[in-house]
Amino acid sequence: MLTLLSQTTTTVDPAAAAGALVGSLISIVIALVVVGLPVGGFFVKAGEARWQGFVPLYNTFVMLKIVGRPWWWFLLLFVPVVNVVVLILLMNDLSRSFGHGTGFTVGLLLLSLVFFYVLWLDSSTYRGPAALTAPTAAPAQA
Repeated sequence: MLTLLSQTTTTVDPAAAAGALVGSLISIVIALVVVGLPVGGFFVKAGEARWQGFVPLYNTFVMLKIVGRPWWWFLLLFVPVVNVVVLILLMNDLSRSFGHGTGFTVGLLLLSLVFFYVLWLDSSTYRGPAALTAPTAAPAQA
């Protein structure tokens, strides 16, 4: 009965806490470099500065600019369900902006990091914002 009323204290070793903090910071820096390299790489292909690929959130604004979408689409990425549709359209526009097709869009959606590296390292060139260029319709047959 008295054990229910007793209090316990736990102590955390300061060295362990500092080690966990340093380990977390190193992991974050590695993740930023691993993602920032390919994103910055294809930003350079599109005429933007490489450093923009390394800045979280801001790189999304730059990507929207590259594909020709308005800045407020960034806000749509925070709306549940709508964000899935916006992401599909964004990846499709990114794929088309570099001259790739639907298969590359599927790759960007399913294996984003791998296809970001492919987009950076392959020979594709930036062809302009895909969202601003309407698909050309075939002329009507008479």
